[in-house]
Amino acid sequence: MQLDLWTSAFCAPCAAARRVTAEAAGLVPGLRVTERDVAAHLDTAEDLGIRSTPTIIVRRDDGAEVFRSPGVPSRDQLLLAVAKAL
Repeated sequence: MQLDLWTSAFCAPCAAARRVTAEAAGLVPGLRVTERDVAAHLDTAEDLGIRSTPTIIVRRDDGAEVFRSPGVPSRDQLLLAVAKAL
C-alpha cells in the first residue's frame, strides 16, 4: 500500500503530518510513504484535487484511494485508513 503526503515549504502542520506518517510507517510493514511538495508537482496536485497542505492520501496496491485527509489525522485514524488498504 502507498501513502502520499502532500506538503508545502511554509506549512507548519506539515511537520506534525510527517511525524504521524512516520509512526504509521514504523508500525505497518510494507507501507510506502512518499512526500511530495505541491509547488514541485503543481499539475499532479491539481489533477488530484489537492487544495491544502498537508494532505494525506492512502491507496491500495491497485492504486485505488481509500482515505484522504486534508490536515493532520491522528495516528489511530491513519492506522485505520491503512488497514482499509490491506
